[in-house]
Amino acid sequence: MKKTYTPSQRENLENKLIDAFKGEMNTLSEELQQILADDLITAFQNRITVFQRIQTKAKLLTPKP
Repeated sequence: MKKTYTPSQRENLENKLIDAFKGEMNTLSEELQQILADDLITAFQNRITVFQRIQTKAKLLTPKP
């Protein structure tokens, strides 16, 4: 299952990430902050997809009693 976000949802997530990491990101320009936040969202989505696949395979390989 791959979750995709609408542009407004993605923008909302970007703003939350920028706010959460305000101290670490304050030296970056606004454009770079948005790029980094977008990259973090993409990385998180990819990681979730990988874990979901691993979990699905593990369930398939686990013998049922």
